[in-house]
Amino acid sequence: MRINGAAYEVIGVFSHDQGLFLGPGVDIFAIVPLSNFKKQYPEAKELIMLFTVPKNANVETAQAEVIQAMRRLRRVPGDKENDFELSSPDFLSNLWNNLTGALVILTTAISSIGLLVGGIGVMNIMLISVTERTQEIGVRKAIGARKADVRLQFLFEAVVLTLVGGIIGILIGAGVSTMVRTLVPSVPATLSYWWVAIGFAMSVGVGLFFGYYPANLAANLDPITCLRYE
Repeated sequence: MRINGAAYEVIGVFSHDQGLFLGPGVDIFAIVPLSNFKKQYPEAKELIMLFTVPKNANVETAQAEVIQAMRRLRRVPGDKENDFELSSPDFLSNLWNNLTGALVILTTAISSIGLLVGGIGVMNIMLISVTERTQEIGVRKAIGARKADVRLQFLFEAVVLTLVGGIIGILIGAGVSTMVRTLVPSVPATLSYWWVAIGFAMSVGVGLFFGYYPANLAANLDPITCLRYE
């Protein structure tokens, strides 16, 4: 095969790899001898070298040995800093953990604000419902409904309202994860049942917390006043 006009003999191929996040995978790479690369591209000054460490070897010791070998190879004086950079998978994994940690904090803050706004909306809807159903509350109390019965009725309605919203959100999340997994197989997007359970619990909790005030207000209404209400 020819690469930029130069002929090369193919001695092996990599297995198919799409790459992470649709980025460059091994499918678009060609590995050639270093000496040949320097002849073909003398203007290329940057060089990346990969080192593999045996499974039972100490990574820090291996890194120290690589640094010493590179300093000798590049003739770096003992009182000078390294004129090269060395990174390890631990660095990349720590960087990824820091990024995901920051994203978790950010999404938690945004979702908390969303829950607060949604909860206030649910409370306003329930207050309007109490106002519109004042005569119904009066009739129920007149025929023997207790405060606990009225309170439970409106709490149940608030929980159903928030639970329906939570189910819609979970279904949307499941659809997004399925779409990502289908379009980008290299991204392990899965729906965690643990977070689904947390979503259900938070939906119920929001309904109970923000629905209690309207429910308690309805439970404490005077039945005589409710029957006179127009």
